Amino acid sequence: MELAYYPGCSLEASAKEYNLSALAVSMALGLRLKELDDWACCGATSAHSTNHMLSLALPARNLAIAQEGGLDITIPCAACYSRHKKADYVLRHDQQKRSELEDIVNFKYQGNIKVLSLLETYYDKVGLKAIAGKVVKPLTGLKLACYYGCLLVRPPEITGFDNPENPVSLDQIMSAIGAQPVKWSYKTDCCGANLSATSSSTVTPLVTRIINMAVEAGAQAIVTACPLCQLNLEVRRDNCADIPVFYFTELLGLAMELPGSDKWLIKHFIDPMPLLRSLKLMA
Repeated sequence: MELAYYPGCSLEASAKEYNLSALAVSMALGLRLKELDDWACCGATSAHSTNHMLSLALPARNLAIAQEGGLDITIPCAACYSRHKKADYVLRHDQQKRSELEDIVNFKYQGNIKVLSLLETYYDKVGLKAIAGKVVKPLTGLKLACYYGCLLVRPPEITGFDNPENPVSLDQIMSAIGAQPVKWSYKTDCCGANLSATSSSTVTPLVTRIINMAVEAGAQAIVTACPLCQLNLEVRRDNCADIPVFYFTELLGLAMELPGSDKWLIKHFIDPMPLLRSLKLMA
């Protein structure tokens, strides 16, 4: 299966380990990811909070490129996914804005490609059985709090993926590779997102509460599918346990014993090696 791939800005900078593990795992699962030619920043929160039409036009340009290539597009970053999914939703449902965006971007929207998060791609396109079939070393004993954050499953009328209040896709993928997801009530709570850069005093209590609740639920680590969530959960914590925060692709690669796992994991601010070694999941 071939898909267009939009890495986004974070995966080429602060979240390189997410990009490397996503590419390796996708290849192992039989997905051919073709990086979108000449892709541009989706605008993230900056465009969204300053200029509504710009926040739609930036991802619409990327959708136009994907449309020209005739491939559905998969996006690992939750924020990038949200911006592209919103632009696609507007193009599908708002004729006036679609006409404006077509003029701005200079394309004709056809609506024949889908926008997918990488998590959705693995869950729906690859499937749990195929994922489980690639496991070489099950992550037995690893208790995880699966953290989805705000944007992977919300707003439900736009994403149309999983339950917005109690999503289970990431939990089920982690179970398929032998880990033990814990039951907890904070899997979709906000981590503070981009306020981390402008108001860390706002973000720190949110992050600290999330981590404390994960530990209270019995988790040894947190797993996520968002580079900003991962960064916030690692660096904006205070007065809480020093548990690691994984990208879900890293754990898939670890369970599949893909080469390069050790190089991904050493990039973390919170060293995950002591936990993995204690469970005999890493040498």
